[in-house]
Amino acid sequence: MSIFTKVAIKDLQILRKVVRTQHMKHYPSSHVNDTEADRIIESLSDNAREKLIKLAVDYGITKL
Repeated sequence: MSIFTKVAIKDLQILRKVVRTQHMKHYPSSHVNDTEADRIIESLSDNAREKLIKLAVDYGITKL
């Protein structure tokens, strides 16, 4: 099942921003893109995605 059917677009944008800035900070810049971020997001459990969105909103990561 695709990540696009599980997560709202607004939440997906938040998750992508967090994944790019935190999880992919040591990746080569040529590999930092939506496709790679989506792969990481898809590997997370539903619970982990929800917690990551909450933390991003609480700590203002979405406003970077």
